[in-house]
Amino acid sequence: MAPWQRLRFYAFLLQRQLNGGPDVINWGRGVIPGCSRGIYSATGKWTKEYTLQTRKDVEKWWHQRIKEQASKISEADKSKPKFYVLSMFPYPSGKLHMGHVRVYTISDTIARFQKMRGMQEITTCLPDYYRWTQYLFIKLYEAGLAYQKEALVNWDPVDQTVLANEQVDEHGCSWRSGAKVEQKYLRQWFIKTTAYAKAMQDTLADLPEWYGIKGMQAHWIGDCVGCHLDFALKVDGQVTGEELSAYTATPEAIYGTSHVAISPSHRLLHGCSSLKKVFQKALVPGRDCLTPVMAVNMLTQQEVPVIILAKADFEGSLDAKIGIPSTSSEDTVLAQSLGLSYSEVIETSPDGTERLSNSAEFTGMNRLDAFLALTQKARRKRVGGDVTSDKLKDWLISRQRYWGTPIPMVHCPACGPVPVPLDDLPVTLPSITSFTGKGGSPLASASEWVNCSCPRCKGAATRETDTMDTFVDSAWYYFRYTDPQNTQSPFSTALADYWMPVDLYIGGKEHAVMHLFYARFFSHFCHDQKMVKHREPFHKLLAQGLIKGQTFRLPSGQYLQREEVDLTGSVPVHVKTREKLEVTWEKMSKSKHNGVDPEDVVEQYGIDTIRLYLLFAAPPEKDILWDVKTDALPGVLRWQQRLWALATRFIEARISEKVPRPQLLSNKEKAEAKKLWEYKNSVISQVTAHFTEDLSLNSVISHLMGLSSALSQASQRVVLHSPEFEDALCALMVMAAPMAPHITSELWAGLALVPRKLCPHYAWDADVLLQAWPAVDPQFLQQPDVVQMAVLINNKACGKIPVPQQVAQDQDKVYELVLQSELGIKLLQGRSIKKAFLSPRTALINFLVQE
Repeated sequence: MAPWQRLRFYAFLLQRQLNGGPDVINWGRGVIPGCSRGIYSATGKWTKEYTLQTRKDVEKWWHQRIKEQASKISEADKSKPKFYVLSMFPYPSGKLHMGHVRVYTISDTIARFQKMRGMQEITTCLPDYYRWTQYLFIKLYEAGLAYQKEALVNWDPVDQTVLANEQVDEHGCSWRSGAKVEQKYLRQWFIKTTAYAKAMQDTLADLPEWYGIKGMQAHWIGDCVGCHLDFALKVDGQVTGEELSAYTATPEAIYGTSHVAISPSHRLLHGCSSLKKVFQKALVPGRDCLTPVMAVNMLTQQEVPVIILAKADFEGSLDAKIGIPSTSSEDTVLAQSLGLSYSEVIETSPDGTERLSNSAEFTGMNRLDAFLALTQKARRKRVGGDVTSDKLKDWLISRQRYWGTPIPMVHCPACGPVPVPLDDLPVTLPSITSFTGKGGSPLASASEWVNCSCPRCKGAATRETDTMDTFVDSAWYYFRYTDPQNTQSPFSTALADYWMPVDLYIGGKEHAVMHLFYARFFSHFCHDQKMVKHREPFHKLLAQGLIKGQTFRLPSGQYLQREEVDLTGSVPVHVKTREKLEVTWEKMSKSKHNGVDPEDVVEQYGIDTIRLYLLFAAPPEKDILWDVKTDALPGVLRWQQRLWALATRFIEARISEKVPRPQLLSNKEKAEAKKLWEYKNSVISQVTAHFTEDLSLNSVISHLMGLSSALSQASQRVVLHSPEFEDALCALMVMAAPMAPHITSELWAGLALVPRKLCPHYAWDADVLLQAWPAVDPQFLQQPDVVQMAVLINNKACGKIPVPQQVAQDQDKVYELVLQSELGIKLLQGRSIKKAFLSPRTALINFLVQE
């Protein structure tokens, strides 16, 4: 059967079904009688009403086909411009909730839009790559950017395990046991993120589309005006093997050091240091205490005493700082009160320039040149010197958890910490029976796994039993997505250079600081390792708001599950204890028992309905309170029914015996059709701008709802004979497709088989998601820049005002222009406006005012 014959045959079947003819079912390429239930794509029968069953049938039919379409995308096609849209990494420690669904709906919608614009997009998930996380950790270790030291951790005394900060509630209690969390020192692994603080602060200027996020990043990093320097500690002239890192905001004046000061809460007084007793003996609470411990500057070899300051709180997050009287009056007073010697190292010349003196090879330099030279020398010798702030800390990545990437290090009594050879990666997790890890890491119980030989000396050694913070995995995955099948390296430099930076990165605003900071750090590091050419990983950010669910909490702070709450009374109470509960709206979380299972919601409302609800309920950056009783959900349900009714009306009109003849339209009908044409072009322009500029997807749906309302009001002859109606209807379906792919795919299938179409520029043999994105007609852009907008008050014509063509379909802007006009000031000023209606078909706005 020829294509044109097949089109006529299916149109004949459509007509018979709409007129109550015998039922048919599509079987492969043939059509056989015998099925009364289903959808047009499956049965050849068009269902007039969009019912609950129709919705289920549509999504069941199209879901797999849409997935198969996406799987055929070739990411190796470099002939197209690329667009890399990425949603933030999902963490697998619990079930996905509606907050996850929101971010993936937004990213999926934008990816489909960009593909329809002809972009070669990449949007993916689920890489298997923790071997390469370990590889990058070893590279960091080799570069001196991964190290171990003692640090305070959150300790659960009941579960006897370490908790992440996120697992400690605002009352200082464990999320699991409810016990009061204690602080405890453990030896932990760190990544030296402070090494890139200055570079990451400076390159924020290269990120113009990080709206609202740059300031948060800059605040997190702080003012990068100083650096840490390393000291070796001695007692009675003997090297102890202990080291101390201390901060100064004036490293150029380091030769004028009088002392190193530590806080009373420093790890040297409370951890496992061999000098703990020495420091504790010297401590007198409330006084500045000179200790017998000397600190040897590993850059200058100067030897100065260590002092325990009376005050517990230092600047920023510091607990150790270098005292330099030449640049600090506070240090001068302290040094003189304790009788400490020091050199003046800053001289001011007659012209006001400050230069160094008594500073070895830096003597005579101005302060800026000396700052740069001295910090560079310290970095070269790996004794500090990384320019950073007094508030930024290095990244503690150790976790005493089973889940997570094993840290690929071996501890040898003879060699110290030794990295696992790259050829032996990945270090995989062992099988264990208990995941609680009471008293430490659960991996420590796997003795066969822990005990190993040293890669360097082959002697007896033990594996590191901590795992990495899962933020490490999510700090570089955007690179792996560009080359997920690579078995020789984390990713190909050529592919990463092609795809990077990510064009649009989407995720929760709660990750606007930490995750983005860590991701930027890894990108800067990979750039310096010659693995990629771009320093910054993300061009544009969309930090979407939270979806909040209701929480029920006891006075103790413990969150309850919904089945533990009695909601029958005037206030919620605990089912067992009858205690009154605090009810709040908070981010959906498994620990707060306020998540909503997406599978349950999809089963009740359908995929497209939930997608549209999440996109329409609020702008992407705003929070949504999960309550399906709000106007948003009924609104998107009605809109889907309106789309279905529009397609049904068009199909019925076009498969009638009449042949569409545009020349039969009257002047009035042609004017009506022209208004639809103008409205369509205006909506295309606005919707495209929202997708490409401000990402206001709720506004996209509002514009499309307006276009569907205008099409619903079209006269029957315009529906039958007007190319403008057909074009606007098709453009509507195409623009709605990225957001509601299932229903629009079915509607397009129905439209495609209507005979005698008037718009040949659509690819009628392809599905809706494979259509080109609608473009504004050139003639529309050549129209007069101004239209005369008729103003009605209580349905009575009162005059006209000029309105720019590009905003003539925007009710809010037209409303404001009328109020600001001479006509509006004369007739509306001081009156109570109840409502205003902008006509979708004519240049007219009607104000309803209180008489």
